[in-house]
Amino acid sequence: MTATDDAGTVGPSARLLQLFEGHRLTPTQRRIAHSLVRHATEAPFLSSVEVAELAGVSQPSVTRFAVALGYDGYPALRKQLRELGAGEAAAPETPADAVRNEHQQAVLAEIEHLRHLAELLADPEPIARAARLLAASRPLPVLGLRAASAQARGFAYFAAKVHPDIRLLDEGGSMLADRLEQAAAAGASVLLCFALPRYPRELMDALAVARECGLTVVTVADSVFAPVAKLSDLMLPAAVGTGLVFDTACAPMMLGRVLLQTMCDELPGAEARLEAIEQSAAARGLFLE
Repeated sequence: MTATDDAGTVGPSARLLQLFEGHRLTPTQRRIAHSLVRHATEAPFLSSVEVAELAGVSQPSVTRFAVALGYDGYPALRKQLRELGAGEAAAPETPADAVRNEHQQAVLAEIEHLRHLAELLADPEPIARAARLLAASRPLPVLGLRAASAQARGFAYFAAKVHPDIRLLDEGGSMLADRLEQAAAAGASVLLCFALPRYPRELMDALAVARECGLTVVTVADSVFAPVAKLSDLMLPAAVGTGLVFDTACAPMMLGRVLLQTMCDELPGAEARLEAIEQSAAARGLFLE
């Protein structure tokens, strides 16, 4: 159902959310979108200058926001808002309609991403193939820059408990190529890459170096159509949420854990290694339990 089709049955905030969803917006543009959603009744009557003041951004940012949505400029977007009836008072809500503010919408979108990931995992072969490749690599470099650094660091933290040689690469710069070459020289056969938008240019450069070094590139990305696809040998997709000012990455994190779980089945002595870690942690009193 489109926003226009739904305009007679939902409130103004929901109409705007439907208009904005599905577009790749920058954090500044999302700030504008959220400001319009929060002031949905007045939105169709605001000038671009007033919207800029409301969102705390520049007036040109509002124009770029309208263009990012596919309009010639802000006047065309405002005309669309008026045609949607975004300024009209909302009809009385039923309990089924109540879940529609931007925070709830973001959570529900993440749930939907996880459902889609569950459907993809019905075919276990891609994950099993990736796990076999990663488990066999000594060392195993794990790459994730900027937005994806948290995913790479989380994976590396747990993977180090079962894999004998994990090398985290979560910082760019001129040393990155050196570290990739060193990993390959030490015997690495595979690079695990986490790639999330917005994709750093230096990530593409790093993957090119990895390919030149003969490394097989396994990539967890938000889409099989991500720019990194052309430099990856095996793509594992998991969508990111775009409903808040900054992306949310529940599905990529979950996919990383599933990949790690499958790796454990491929690593000889993984259970013994985990047991030894637990005994050491208990002996040193690392945790409060």
